[in-house]
Amino acid sequence: MRQRQSVAVSSAAETDRTQNPIPSKSDPQQKKAQNFDFLGSSKKVFALCFAFRIANALLVQTYFNPDEHWQALEVAHRITFGYGHLTWEWEKGIRSYLHPLLFALLYKLLAVLGLDTPWFMVRAPRLFQSFFSAFGDLYLYKLSVILFGHCVAKWALFSQLTNWFMFYCLTRTLSNSLETVLTLVSLYYWPCLRPSSSKLPMESRKWGLIVAALACAIRPTSAIIWLYVGLLELFVTRDKLRFIFLEVAPMGLLVLGLTFLLDRLMYGSWVLVPLNFLKFNFLSAGGDYYGTHKWHWYFTQGFTVMIFSFLPFSVAGIMQSKHWKLSGLIAWVLGLYSVLGHKEFRFVLPVLPIALIFSGHSLAALRTTISANGRGKESSNIHRTCPAKMQVAIFFLLATNIPMALYMSLVHQRGTEDVTYYLSKEVLDGKVTNILFLMPCHATPYYATVHHNLPMRFLDCSPREEKGIPDESDHFMIDPVGFASEFAKHWSLPSHIVLFDSEEKLLKDFLISHSFKEIKRFFHAHFKVDRDLQASVVVYGFTGE
Repeated sequence: MRQRQSVAVSSAAETDRTQNPIPSKSDPQQKKAQNFDFLGSSKKVFALCFAFRIANALLVQTYFNPDEHWQALEVAHRITFGYGHLTWEWEKGIRSYLHPLLFALLYKLLAVLGLDTPWFMVRAPRLFQSFFSAFGDLYLYKLSVILFGHCVAKWALFSQLTNWFMFYCLTRTLSNSLETVLTLVSLYYWPCLRPSSSKLPMESRKWGLIVAALACAIRPTSAIIWLYVGLLELFVTRDKLRFIFLEVAPMGLLVLGLTFLLDRLMYGSWVLVPLNFLKFNFLSAGGDYYGTHKWHWYFTQGFTVMIFSFLPFSVAGIMQSKHWKLSGLIAWVLGLYSVLGHKEFRFVLPVLPIALIFSGHSLAALRTTISANGRGKESSNIHRTCPAKMQVAIFFLLATNIPMALYMSLVHQRGTEDVTYYLSKEVLDGKVTNILFLMPCHATPYYATVHHNLPMRFLDCSPREEKGIPDESDHFMIDPVGFASEFAKHWSLPSHIVLFDSEEKLLKDFLISHSFKEIKRFFHAHFKVDRDLQASVVVYGFTGE
């Protein structure tokens, strides 16, 4: 059923959506508008987004979450080059190889072309992800056109490209980033979310199901999103049995079966990843091992920080549009994820673009005037002038998001990325033969960046069967000197030791006594995140004296 739209949306666009969910190119008013419309076609939108995301990928030079490296690139590097570390998740079979294989293909191409140099090994994966990210941007635009018209779609895309967290996260090689892209693509094809599905081809929903199943194969928790959308579709569809038994079941089993076979090939045994994932993260609360937050964290901190200064515009857009189905999806996801103890920003990334679509709705409303009949009507010179309230809103959003995006992408927590890139170049010169990372586990990239099969060691933090028992990383953080002294009794003498300055202060005498001296220091952060301030990353080299 078509949702009632806000009076702030233009009457021309409203009439057009009522008759046809996809605006007609033959409409003379639309032809006139397209003369001023830079985003005149999907190809232009994609080209713009791809160029933007390439620049975005090159500007992202900081460390955000270990999974970007350890659950994607490290695994892909092992597949392609034969060496790389597999974390405990792969031993327990709670990760599918589908996502890392994409980057394994990229690494193979780089190797064939002779481009597996330090620069390309660091930059190429995010540049590759920028291609998928641009598709996500394109489908956000297309979905917005279907729901609210071209004017809203342009401002939804503006919101997507300028939101600081999307800039910071979408071109990273996290499985959540690809899940977000697949979510946007799939939502476009679901009839239940459209104003009118009468002219929608029958194949549309099948495409939506296939893409949704892929999202679930990559991130099993994506099922939270598709449970909501699927139930919504089941409620509005006429032939419910056909939907369940001839569409959902076959498409789901097809994708699940192919993923099952892929994981059988890669693991070497039969592994049902979604079941193992469910058992560990939901039935045994294994994720809680890495920390928990209060139930309201997503509402009061997590999602609020992600959407940032777009929040009031998104709330206004929800109220104006009255598209409760789509806004309900945001509430559904945030609500269910709030039940889980372990919470992270990236878990709810797929619904951030949906909130930004509503932001685009309210921004578009700022460029309209209200006519005598109460309908929203765009001014005749809308393409030439920008109302003062719109200028203030744009300035406010850009002034708050651009500095945040650049600081987080270029400055905050960049030391761990810089140090492994530095070591990868030193390895080529034969100056590095063995590396010890005396820091919290998974704090740096690993073989996928160093790209040389030399001995390396980091501190383990795999979950223990018995709760309350400190892992190796915990022991080090509790007593750095005692741990290092005991560890040195059995170590394979490293040529280089990497550590944060917060621990360096305590270990300086230990390092000197074992003939290590500082050879390089990298800035890392201005303020602490979840531990003591880790202002810099320090490299110590063995002098042999």
